[in-house]
Formats: sequence, structure tokens, C-alpha cells
Amino acid sequence: MSDNYKINDKYKDRLFRFIFGHEENKNYALDLYNAINNTDYKDVSELEFYTIEDVIYIKMKNDVALILDSYLSLWEQQSSYNPNMPIRGLMYFGQMYSKYIKTNALNIYSSKLIKIPTPRYIVFYNGTKETLPIEYMKLSDSFINPDKSGDFEWTAVMYNLNKGKNDDLRSKCKPLHEYMMLIERIRDKMKMNEDITKAIDAAVVSCINDDILKDFLLAHRAEVVGMVLTEFDEKTFVESIRAEGRVEGHAEGRAEGKTEGANELAEATKRLKNGYTDEKLLKEGFDPAIVKSAIDLLAALS
Repeated sequence: MSDNYKINDKYKDRLFRFIFGHEENKNYALDLYNAINNTDYKDVSELEFYTIEDVIYIKMKNDVALILDSYLSLWEQQSSYNPNMPIRGLMYFGQMYSKYIKTNALNIYSSKLIKIPTPRYIVFYNGTKETLPIEYMKLSDSFINPDKSGDFEWTAVMYNLNKGKNDDLRSKCKPLHEYMMLIERIRDKMKMNEDITKAIDAAVVSCINDDILKDFLLAHRAEVVGMVLTEFDEKTFVESIRAEGRVEGHAEGRAEGKTEGANELAEATKRLKNGYTDEKLLKEGFDPAIVKSAIDLLAALS
């Protein structure tokens, strides 16, 4: 797999990160933190986002990292089951701790023990594969030579957010519950509508009408549709790779095309919304089919 697959400067946020990992929605992140940890923090200014901005998988940032009360929390959302989350988390925390040590001018070569924030690693799973409500994914499961000592353990705690799995957690965090309601409605609409864009937008509209993430969706309706389209393409590609049991150049090319197409659609829609004409988009090299889809999307959003 080439480096372009793992890291690329042109990225799209995942919907989860867009909701819970941005400054404008810091209250959502604080609500989720309290729900997970059974705390009652009120002051959002105490929460500091700590996401490493240049770690991107399949052109999408999918991590939310934050520091609160000397805990360094990493949240990852997954719509496809991935047993390698402990490995990913270990690598990601290494970069975050490196950043923390440098920012705070700590000397790891000192004879004095330095102190770092305590790690908390949570994976939020909302895919369709049946899993336990809570699963403890351990790094040692990946070791070639079995090691039961626990001396080198790194654990990801995975919460299944689907109905009937962790309803208590969802009830404690309204933004998380409403995020999942949106995801569930998108799935339902996709079953009834072959046009994916229209299905996603119909789900968004129904949530707005039912006061589900209403203010957020009213402010970011077009962006949400574009993000979900990108996630859908990425998920389809990952599942096709697993089905084939191999990763080859031509498959990677298909992934590149699918993700690029979704990104190009989002960009074309944004430019049309800001006054671009379809002729100008075509002159700038946008694919005619993308331009038509962007026009249709804007019409649906109006």
C-alpha cells in the first residue's frame, strides 16, 4: 500500500470528528467525556483538543484527542470492525506524547521521573457487524509470540453504539444519541432510495424536522452530506478489499477515484454555493458528471 493511502494533505473530516472534535462544538465533546467517565465537568474551557493534525488515514481524519484533568483521551469512530485498533492507538499516543513532552519542555533524559497525562483510549463502533456491547481489544492479541505477562499491553475499549448495546451511554449524552439517530436514519433512507445523495439529505432533513442535531445540521447541511458520501465510498472500498483478500495497485486506484470523487463533489458544491457557475467549474477542470451532481445536490438542499 502506498504512502498516499495512509497520509494525504487533502482530507475530509469524518462526521463524528466534525461533531465532537471542533472548537465550535466543544460542549458536545464535554458532554461525551462526562458520559464515558461518569464525571460532571461544566467548564468547556478546561478541555483542550489535542488531535495530531497530520495523521490521516484514507484521506480522512478520524480521531478526536483531548486533555482534561491530566487525562489524555483518544476517541476513534469506526463503521467497519477493525481488530488492529490497539496498534493504531499505540502509534498515535506515541506521537501525542512526543508533542506533549516537546510543548512542555520535559527532559526524558533527566534522572527525575517526568509526569505525563494518563491515557484513555475509546473506540466508538457503529457498524452492522454483530459485536459485544463493550469489547477490550488488547495489543498482545497481535503478538506473533503469545505473551500473557501483560508487561507490554495497550488496550482499546470499544463501545458498540447500535441500539440495544450501550443505550445507557447514549442516554447520558444527547449529542451522541442524536448522532446515532442520524446514522440510523441514513441507513434506513439508503435502503429505500438508490440515489445515495438524496437518501443522505432526506435523512438530514428528517432529523432537522424532528429537532435532532437541528442547529448543527442547519448550519452544516451541505458539509454533512459531503462527509457521509466520502465515508460511504471509503467504507465500500475497505470492505471490497477485505472481500478480495488482497490489496493491489488497481484496487488502490479505485479507492483513490472513489474518495477523490466524493471530495470533488463536496468542493464543487461549495463553490457553486459561493457563486461559481457550472461553466467556471468546467473550465477549472471539474468532471462534468461531478458538476451535474453538485447542481442536483444544491437543488435538493434549497
